[in-house]
Amino acid sequence: QVHLVESGGGLVQAGGSLRLSCAASGRTFSTYTMGWFRQAPGKEREFVAAIGWGGDSTYYADSVKGRFTISRDNAENTVYLQMNTLKPEDTAVYYCAADPRRLPLTYDYWGHGTQVTVSS
Repeated sequence: QVHLVESGGGLVQAGGSLRLSCAASGRTFSTYTMGWFRQAPGKEREFVAAIGWGGDSTYYADSVKGRFTISRDNAENTVYLQMNTLKPEDTAVYYCAADPRRLPLTYDYWGHGTQVTVSS
């Protein structure tokens, strides 16, 4: 079992930055693929970024590539999402997810989300 808690969301102007954090419980954090997803009002949840066990493999949605950076600190059981040059269309609830598989198509564990609002 993995318990995930996101933090760092808030209100920011377009062009600004935020860093989201996701703290995970459990002693096997380093063996989980970690992902970030988001869901905007009236839209389906979408993939944002993912990072492999050791942090050397990262994956991004085209919409955030070059602006967002995912990273992890296995000693602190935490995964981060640095979001730069934010746009109003980045407004959404952002969710952290974890899965023990290397390249999961679905994730077993989810946090409750943190709201990110980007004003124009």
